[in-house]
Amino acid sequence: MAKYLYRLGQWAAIHRKKVVFSMLGILLVLAALALNMGSSFNEDLTIPNTPADRAGKVISEEFKGAGSQGAKVQIVFKAPENETLESAEVQQVITDTLNEIKKDPDVASVATPMQLMNISEDKRIGYGEVTFKVKAEEVTEDSKNNILDHIKTTRDAGIQTEVRGDNLAFSESAAHFAEAAGIVIAFFVLAVTFASFVAAGLPILTAVLGLGIGLIGIVIGTNFIDIQSVSISLAAMLGLAVGIDYALFIMSRFKEQLAKGYSVQQSIAIANGTAGGAVVFAGITVVIGLLGLAVAQIPFLTMMGISAAVSILTAVLVSIIVLPAILGMIGHKIGPSKENKFLQKLTGMDKKKEGSSKWGEFVTKRPLIVSIVAIALLVIIAVPMFHMNLGLPSDGTTKSTETTERRAYDLLTEAYDEGFNASLVVAAKAEEADSKTPQTVNEIAKELSELSGVKSVTPAFPGPSGELYVMNIIPETGPDDTKTKDLVKTIREKSEQAEKENQIELMVTGTTAMNIDIAQKLNDALPIFASLIVGLAYVLLVLVFRSLLIPLKAVLGFLLSLGATLGFVVFIVQDGNLLDLFGFPASGPILAFLPVILIGILFGLAMDYEIFLVSKMREVYVHTGDPRKAILDGMRDSGRVVTAAGLIMMAVFIGFMMTPDAMIKVMGMALAFGVLFDAFVVRMTIVPAVMALMGKSAWYLPKWLDKILPNIDVEGETIMNHIEKKNERAV
Repeated sequence: MAKYLYRLGQWAAIHRKKVVFSMLGILLVLAALALNMGSSFNEDLTIPNTPADRAGKVISEEFKGAGSQGAKVQIVFKAPENETLESAEVQQVITDTLNEIKKDPDVASVATPMQLMNISEDKRIGYGEVTFKVKAEEVTEDSKNNILDHIKTTRDAGIQTEVRGDNLAFSESAAHFAEAAGIVIAFFVLAVTFASFVAAGLPILTAVLGLGIGLIGIVIGTNFIDIQSVSISLAAMLGLAVGIDYALFIMSRFKEQLAKGYSVQQSIAIANGTAGGAVVFAGITVVIGLLGLAVAQIPFLTMMGISAAVSILTAVLVSIIVLPAILGMIGHKIGPSKENKFLQKLTGMDKKKEGSSKWGEFVTKRPLIVSIVAIALLVIIAVPMFHMNLGLPSDGTTKSTETTERRAYDLLTEAYDEGFNASLVVAAKAEEADSKTPQTVNEIAKELSELSGVKSVTPAFPGPSGELYVMNIIPETGPDDTKTKDLVKTIREKSEQAEKENQIELMVTGTTAMNIDIAQKLNDALPIFASLIVGLAYVLLVLVFRSLLIPLKAVLGFLLSLGATLGFVVFIVQDGNLLDLFGFPASGPILAFLPVILIGILFGLAMDYEIFLVSKMREVYVHTGDPRKAILDGMRDSGRVVTAAGLIMMAVFIGFMMTPDAMIKVMGMALAFGVLFDAFVVRMTIVPAVMALMGKSAWYLPKWLDKILPNIDVEGETIMNHIEKKNERAV
């Protein structure tokens, strides 16, 4: 592969203008296509064939054609102090407002709190309902703005009025520049690394170009397949971070070759043949981890993995094709200059290199103590992981109090308690309906009302067939409470008894039940996915490093950093510590698909850092046979680049962590701290310390196994050394 990447880099440098303008042409064509086709994101995070999904389909089939199937919006009203919603004046304002909203041609009907008979005990809070003729994804911005404009009338009358609707957003996120702040931090890290502002801008430029192509491709894809909007956020987060890092690795090698006296074109070709190979291999490992999400057999999770993989793939292609072309244009400017000398002096790079790594020396002189302290630190941080509660976001945990959805949620909680937002729909289906069925169903409803955790049960409503009865259960606890999960489990267990005694099956559905089933499905998929990823990582690293113990150490380190990351997220998000510091509106369960996504992404990033750091150690060990020298040289030559790469990753992820969207925020935080634990605690500390303890045995591989394993030279050092010598002779 190194030979072909060498030739590719050489070709791109020679045909630099054609490559750059072709890439810009592709970007413009894709952008025009996307603008013409538009986007069609699907916000449905359901999983087919779960118990709640099957129950929902049974109910829909029974009541098809009955009533509107359009989107519903709740408008929550709270009367002014010393007044009630039952007063004639307040009722008139509410009725007039809803009648004005009804004039929207997409609105099928409206209902006041009095018509719905849902006014709270203190008579101050109730909600009206707006039913659309179209589904949630078809409701226009004009229709939503129509509601927001007209509720100003009730607000002006002193009636607090808030709006919420399933899969409908009524609050626009405030403008923020968090992602840009992450890029600015990355620029300064690169400036310090390269001691050049020109060089610092190139990785960001190529990363943004690759990201643009990847994201536009995803937007076009939404017109043909179901892709959720959270997928594009994840793709943007990863594509930007790895795009900068991959360019950093190639440019670092390019500058090394320039320092050795090679021409710009030769330096580009050699950098692409060596570091480019590592970039391709690293990109493949991340893509494998992301595509591995399909193992869970959860459609929206699979699409998240595919979308992010597309973003990673474009980052790799731009790094090995477009970056060499741009270097061919301005590579000669990345040399000694006043700007460089200023930065070199600022960062201490103008001083003579000592040829050693101070951190590497510190770690290798006291490896046992360093290993114990670092491992103990990660284990302690990981402890909260063992009481992790998975769930999907609700307005009460993900929305800021500045949004109307969150205020509506809080008003409903104030009026009807937490359980109102966790309403369960229970369907009782008789195998053969007879005259005794209604009485039997009523008895079952009474038994359900007596269950622990149930606040109320509505009378059973019969379907047209007479075989299906539907009732609503209001729990005492909220949608994110573990007691609500226990209640759903209890009702389903009771179904077995009802089916055996009365031939009546009980099925539980509703938003809360669906979320519980999704969390359970993801939880069940976690061990299988983790085992697959860990096994794959071990095999890949055995092939790369020709060792049995180094891959084992790498995999165990990955598990340590993963555990610490999940433990830290649970400590903050679920346990409610330091919420204000990290900007979370409230404590709540951990995003159900976060652990699976974290495994897929952290696996790829961990292997990236392991390969970039340890491949240099292996090269030195093969030539010298000295394990300590291999560690020190690896830490000196690759440690600085890995440190810069880790800081850049963290900067980008922290930028996304500062966004108002709670789902993106928690993913950004998990990835930022995941990189912190893996790059700096595991790879830069535990890896050299443990390798120092193992000595030569770290590189042990049975001779019989060495003979049958294919030799994967990730950076193509063997071939590239030959090419370098050939170039030297030519010079």
